[in-house]
Amino acid sequence: MVIEKKINTASVNLKSLDPLDHSLELLHFGFRGLTVAADRFLEARGLSRVHHRILYVIARVDAISVGELAITLGVSNQALHRPLSHLFEQVLVQYTREPGRHRFKLLALSEAGSALEAEATELERRTLRDAFATTDADGQDAWRRVMLALAEQLN
Repeated sequence: MVIEKKINTASVNLKSLDPLDHSLELLHFGFRGLTVAADRFLEARGLSRVHHRILYVIARVDAISVGELAITLGVSNQALHRPLSHLFEQVLVQYTREPGRHRFKLLALSEAGSALEAEATELERRTLRDAFATTDADGQDAWRRVMLALAEQLN
């Protein structure tokens, strides 16, 4: 659910308990800003951020199993079950059985799933493109280095 109430991040009066708190707040509000347009688009279709995360990964991997998808997203198979079932019901995701290992479902996007994923992701790209336009190439590279350092914590 997208909360429609606008927030003025400059007026949020959060007490800093550490010098890095402001950076944490920027990361939190920045991510919300990145996803808000896509979240509205998805909500109008009865979907949410978790559905988009699933569609995004499946679109970028040739034949991924449910288990591999769960690992990539950092969730349990049980947590993946409900949103993935919803995507099957809407015929946005389809599966085939892995040859020789019939218990394993290999996931792929349907044509409708590909179109929906592309539109939601393009909304996020536009937001990111606009944000990158506010800084030079050095600033963009610095941002990528910080994001990479954070992502490396998962390895």
